[in-house]
Amino acid sequence: MTRRKVVVAGGAAVAVAGVGGGIAVNAFAGETSTDTSTSSSSAETCYTLTTETTEGPYYIDADKIRQDITEDQEGIPLTLKLKVIDAESCKPLKNAAVDIWHCTALGVYSGYEAMGSGGAGGGGAPSGAPTDAPSGTPTGTPTGEPPSGAPSGGTGGGHSEPTDDERYLRGTWKTDKHGYVTFTTVFPGWYQGRCVHIHVKVHVDGEWTSSGYEGGHTCHTGQLFFTEKSVLASAEVSPYSTNTTTRTTLTEDTIYPENGHEGGLLYLTYDKKHIAKGVHAHLTMGVVPDETHDSTDTRPTASASASSS
Repeated sequence: MTRRKVVVAGGAAVAVAGVGGGIAVNAFAGETSTDTSTSSSSAETCYTLTTETTEGPYYIDADKIRQDITEDQEGIPLTLKLKVIDAESCKPLKNAAVDIWHCTALGVYSGYEAMGSGGAGGGGAPSGAPTDAPSGTPTGTPTGEPPSGAPSGGTGGGHSEPTDDERYLRGTWKTDKHGYVTFTTVFPGWYQGRCVHIHVKVHVDGEWTSSGYEGGHTCHTGQLFFTEKSVLASAEVSPYSTNTTTRTTLTEDTIYPENGHEGGLLYLTYDKKHIAKGVHAHLTMGVVPDETHDSTDTRPTASASASSS
């Protein structure tokens, strides 16, 4: 087994209680828009594996044990609720450690502010292009120069070492006895060459201690995606409206495996007239706990459904 250790800032003990019921989900006032069906069939929930995708160059081994990863970042409030299950047994995975990380409304990753094409922090263009960005020239709107500090597109490279100590929009939390974990964050923005997405990892067989999460292995590495309708709505809201980077759509993105919820496409609910009030996102993720999927630098393909046991 690989060893990974999470250190809680300040030495404070990590709360290991399950998150079920810990964060209330309030209904939005007014008319809501549900981009996709809000429920899955039992067959989809139990037997469909969630597609593995590339880790990307901006992963930092978890050092923030928290559900609210927003810090001081501006954006549309986003509540992300994930359920992690064993795709073969249909049983929820309790006590798993789930990492998520994503860029700001302007396409900047914490820990890598100097890696953008705009040279935020004096870093200039990155020395190695991200592994999770497609080749070619992106199309779509809005157009214009990339914002300062946004990661560039391109192919090749590998994991990049952090350039700063910022850790906003990153966090790790524990699944409860029903396999649920909930995060509070903001709706991600976009950068050149990629559609809007959130990175996710699931770690199992480790131990939760007063210092964090130790040991175990990574059984899933993937990405979560947003419908084009929701992204277009977010682009009308500040600060997303100031992001002038040429945007890659979901269908243009070469990382999204084009297989819907199995590939990480989130179920979304929001007020279609006032998306700025907030978005609720959820997804059931089927994984195989005995397997190891740390990362992949190849384009994903749709996963086959697991047979029932």
